Amino acid sequence: MAAAAEANDQAPPTVREIGTALVALFVATLIGYGWYLGFHLDNVHNGLIGASFTTVGLYVVRVRPRHPEGWLFVATGVLHAMMFFGRQYGLYDGTTPAGAAWLGWVGVWPLPLAIALAGWTFMAFPDGKLPSPGWRFSVVVMMAVAAALAVMSALWPVEHDRMGLAAPHPLDVPGGETADRVWAYAQYSYLVFQVLWTVALVARIRRARGDEVRQLRWLVFAVVTAIVLLVAGLATLGSPLPGLLAVPLIPVAAGAAILKFRLYDIDPVINKTLVVGAMLLLITAAYMAIVVGAGAVVPADERSLALVTTAVVAVVFEPLRRRAQRLADRLVYGHRATPYEALSRLSAHLEDPPQDLFDAVAATVASAVGATEVVVWVGEERQLVPRGQWPAAAVEAGPATLAGLGGPRRLVRPVVHRGGVCGAITVRKSVGGPLSAVEARLLADLIAQTGLVIVQQRQAQEIQAAARRIVTAEDAARRRIERDLHDGAQQRLVTLALDLGALARQAQADGAPLADRVEQARTHLLEATAELRELARGLHPMVLAQSGLEPALAALGDRSAIPVRLHVADTGRLSRDVEATAYYVVSEALTNAARHSGADVVVVEVAPVEGGLCVEVTDDGRGGASPAQGTGLQGMADRLAALGGKLQVDSPAGGGTRVKAVLPCE
Repeated sequence: MAAAAEANDQAPPTVREIGTALVALFVATLIGYGWYLGFHLDNVHNGLIGASFTTVGLYVVRVRPRHPEGWLFVATGVLHAMMFFGRQYGLYDGTTPAGAAWLGWVGVWPLPLAIALAGWTFMAFPDGKLPSPGWRFSVVVMMAVAAALAVMSALWPVEHDRMGLAAPHPLDVPGGETADRVWAYAQYSYLVFQVLWTVALVARIRRARGDEVRQLRWLVFAVVTAIVLLVAGLATLGSPLPGLLAVPLIPVAAGAAILKFRLYDIDPVINKTLVVGAMLLLITAAYMAIVVGAGAVVPADERSLALVTTAVVAVVFEPLRRRAQRLADRLVYGHRATPYEALSRLSAHLEDPPQDLFDAVAATVASAVGATEVVVWVGEERQLVPRGQWPAAAVEAGPATLAGLGGPRRLVRPVVHRGGVCGAITVRKSVGGPLSAVEARLLADLIAQTGLVIVQQRQAQEIQAAARRIVTAEDAARRRIERDLHDGAQQRLVTLALDLGALARQAQADGAPLADRVEQARTHLLEATAELRELARGLHPMVLAQSGLEPALAALGDRSAIPVRLHVADTGRLSRDVEATAYYVVSEALTNAARHSGADVVVVEVAPVEGGLCVEVTDDGRGGASPAQGTGLQGMADRLAALGGKLQVDSPAGGGTRVKAVLPCE
């Protein structure tokens, strides 16, 4: 139902369809008619930026109507399309002077707003929200400064002249010289805008996690590519045009990242780009060093020097390529654990709880082989359950078969112990290729260790289950003995006491000595009955089964030889095993305090904690208690261990004793 509601909510209504169609038609008309007016190389990038930003933005808005970033893309694209058309019209010689002047003017003065709006778009990528509230103030200031610059450019020809438009600036406002002097410094605001959105993007990358990191990598890769081409164009051609023509790659990459299309492919793209760039740099450096440098010193023709360069590059190419590949892997995928580091890291987690241990196994495998996703499955070949994963939200799958674990770019390795499948490890690598020989051997070693971990965990669970069954059997035996004593011997003794009472009354009429002896026998019988009742209550108190833990502990405190202060939080009825164990802990602690502590008061506190129930018994006695000195505390620890609980004893000499038990329960 929720999925259907979400799909219905995201279905584009008619009004939005018409609106996006009108925006698309408007931008297409501006750009299409602008191309019709002529081809001007210096203005091509505005047309490409307008078309690419608008197209990507409208597609994002149509697929995800509530995505703010899509609307920012649309606004950036529309503004650049207007500037493109205005400049094309202003550069066209066949127009009337008046029309060319005003439309060319529209193509120039919005430039500060276009730069600031693009910066806002980058700062809000990928979700349309700024990194923090502090950046909202920065955006407001940036847009205000851009608006002031746009007004200045609209009133005076501070930027109009450098555009090479055929028509002059349409306005003749006094103060042009002053505006030129101010503009000489104000135009550096463009650089400040670029620095500002770059800092915001870096801040977002540093705090990003999961898919957001790869979304930002798509954008950064496209931006860096455009910057590299821009610098290369300035260095070789004396023009930034190559970089400007590459700007449309940015919205295309950003749109793919927003929609998460082939999101994980960015890592291998960056990896290969770094390797290819490094090798091109090597070949260029070799050519410059041998052909140009050595050619100026050694008298040799250019063909011979080229052959020498080819030979040198052929010799050093493969070793340097491997080094460049390792460096690129390190930069893109991070540090890879060595076999020793991986195995030692796994050994350090062997005493962790089961869930943490399997998560540690997955993280170790991911670090060792450079995986983007690792899942540890436990069970038989026909039913495997995910028990550990890296990253934390890797999968949300339920039980699966070994044959059904495969998938795109996912490697499946069964965990075999003594000829039987006891689990599996699935590895997803971003590069999508097979494991290297070193990675395969390391993964095999880690899988072997994982098999031992699974078997040990299974044995530990079986031991704990056996201990739980023993404790349950003991409790059942105690309840049965208590019931037999209450319903059998105790009832017969009570009946006998009643008979002796009647006999005593009859004997009083016949003779005092006989009556005294009967009354004495009846007294002893009542004392034996009371002791038997107390014994039955100690085995399994009836009030615990009928009324719950708090009344049972209150009755226990009333019978204690030491005053007891009882604090029991409202936990409701718990499972029979938990209530019986908690009662046992308090009973044993009070017995030990009465026998050995010499305390004046005992405080009993029972309260729920995260993941269980905490039972704490504290006295102000002489202290010095230790589980190794007797069977009472050790019996407590054994019983708690059977339920997966823990016992802590703090008993410094002369400082009293604190017994704390935590029982896992819902």
